[in-house]
Formats: sequence, structure tokens, C-alpha cells
Amino acid sequence: MGGDHGFQVVVLSGPSGSGKTTIVERLIQDAPVKLIKSVSATTRAPRKGEVEGEAYYFLSAEEFAARQERGEFLETAEVFGAGYWYGTLKSELERAKTQGGWSFLEIDVQGALRIMEQYPEAITIFLEPPSLEVCEQRLRARGTETEEVIQRRLRKVTEELQQADRYRYRVVNDELDQALAEIRGILKERKAGS
Repeated sequence: MGGDHGFQVVVLSGPSGSGKTTIVERLIQDAPVKLIKSVSATTRAPRKGEVEGEAYYFLSAEEFAARQERGEFLETAEVFGAGYWYGTLKSELERAKTQGGWSFLEIDVQGALRIMEQYPEAITIFLEPPSLEVCEQRLRARGTETEEVIQRRLRKVTEELQQADRYRYRVVNDELDQALAEIRGILKERKAGS
């Protein structure tokens, strides 16, 4: 038997304020399987300190559209109001495979539903805040957004929570270590079964 335990696609989604960023960082450092984080492509300009191929693949709008035409994306989304596009290139899954890991996608609900259509076997995990109140507190604690933006984000959270049962697993991020342990458990179980 070779060391290949069956390639898997792992999708993690969670609304703003669900604590997703921290979970993703910790998981990549310490998961029971090798997770290769999928790098998204975007048409927005790099921010200070963002490295091409690490933070994102920065594409011109023309290049993005051309690749979309050629069917190179698993999923794409236009960010409301900003006019930027984001997407996951199919080549990212190949990259994870060649590196001997599982492809790890941190994407929103719309993108995740696209992936589920193409990879019904994907391990899909929805990270939810313990309550909308906690979510609102976390969003306000950032102190960077206007009231209007916060309200809009909260409406989006409510919409995303309504889709949570489309995911194979739901993990409530009430306590960070507990949520991490739960996700590690899911991955361990799937690794053993694959």
C-alpha cells in the first residue's frame, strides 16, 4: 500500500465574525492530514505586503475573464459593490495532489455550493458563530466598519446560516480549541476511512 490515502477536497466556510481566519491558520499548522491551502485568484490590486502566489494570484480583469471562458475555474464570485472578481482555479487542486496533501479551500457559501456540485465527496465544514449576538460583537470589535457595512454583513450572516445544513458537518465556534478539536476529529475520521 502506498502512502496515498485518497485525495480529498476540504471546504471550510463561515460567515464574518465566525472566527474563521484563526481556525484556518491553526489547522494548517497542525492537522492530522497535510492540508494545502488553495490560493484564490483575484482581480483586485495587491495590498501592501501581499505576495503573488501566496496571498492571491493577482490577475488582470482580462486575464481572469479569459481563464473563466476556458473553464479554468472551479468557482468564481464578484464582490458586491467593489467590482472585483475572486475565484478558485482547478489547477489548485492539482497542486495539492502533487504535493501529496489534501486541497483546503476557505470559501464562501456560494463558492462552496459550486464545489459540492463538482465534488460531491468533498468534506464540507460550516463554521458557525454560537449566536448572531456573538457574531455582531466580533464584527464591532474590529472597529473598522461603518454601521451600514456591519448591518449588511449581519444580513449576509443570516443568509449564510440558512445554507448551513447543505454542509456535511457543522461546527460551532464557541470555544476555539474545542472547535479545532472537532474539525481535527472530522479530518482524522475521513483519513482513516479513505
